[in-house]
Amino acid sequence: MTKEISKLFSPRISIEQVEEGNELAPKFNEDGLIPVVTTDAISGEVLMHGYMNTEALEKTILTGEAYYWSRSRQSLWHKGATSGLIQKIIEIRIDDDQDAVWLRAEVNGGASCHVGYRSCFFRSVPIGDNSNNAKKLNYEETEKVFDPKEVYGDAPNPTKL
Repeated sequence: MTKEISKLFSPRISIEQVEEGNELAPKFNEDGLIPVVTTDAISGEVLMHGYMNTEALEKTILTGEAYYWSRSRQSLWHKGATSGLIQKIIEIRIDDDQDAVWLRAEVNGGASCHVGYRSCFFRSVPIGDNSNNAKKLNYEETEKVFDPKEVYGDAPNPTKL
C-alpha cells in the first residue's frame, strides 16, 4: 500500500471529530471490515449488502467502481469484474459514527445479485402469524436479469452454508 492511498483515512481521535468533523475516519470491526449497503442511484432500491476492508474502500474511492471484501473467498472482489455488471459509484456516504458505508451506484447490465436477480433482496419474509408458512419466502422478483451459469460457468457458488 502506498503512502498516497493510506492518506485517505484519518486516525480516529475524538467523538466530535468522528461524528461531526469533516475527516474520513472509518471504523473497521475486529475482522478489519466495515458493512456496506449498495442502492440504485436513481430508484433507491437496495441492491446488496456486503463488506469492505481498507483496501476495498480505498479502491472504491479512487476508482469510482465498487470493490468489496469477500468473506467466503477471503479476497478482494471488484464487483462485476467477471460478469461485466460493474457498479459505477455515484455517491459514497458514511454514517454518523463512521462504521457503515452507503454506496449509491449505477449498475452496468442492471443486476447486482450473483444468482441473476437485479437485487440480492429478491425475496420477502411474511409478517405476522403465518404458522403454516412461517419459513416460506415470497419472491418479489420473478425473472432473472442474467443466467449465472452462462456468466460464471460451473464455478462453485461462493456462498458458504
